[in-house]
Amino acid sequence: MNIRLNGQDEEFKDGATLIDILKEKDINPETIIAEVDEVILKPEEFEGCKLNDGSVVEILRFVGGG
Repeated sequence: MNIRLNGQDEEFKDGATLIDILKEKDINPETIIAEVDEVILKPEEFEGCKLNDGSVVEILRFVGGG
């Protein structure tokens, strides 16, 4: 299925969840905020969030610095 991830079209297996995508991209779910189809999700919702063909996912990472 085709997902728009941070503005880029990418292919993922059918029935993928948000946590599947995070694992595939080697992204620690504890360090991000995720929005799926214009809905901001809580971290405990990542595993149960099934994505559909055409879903739009935005992932924001926290970055510290000085």
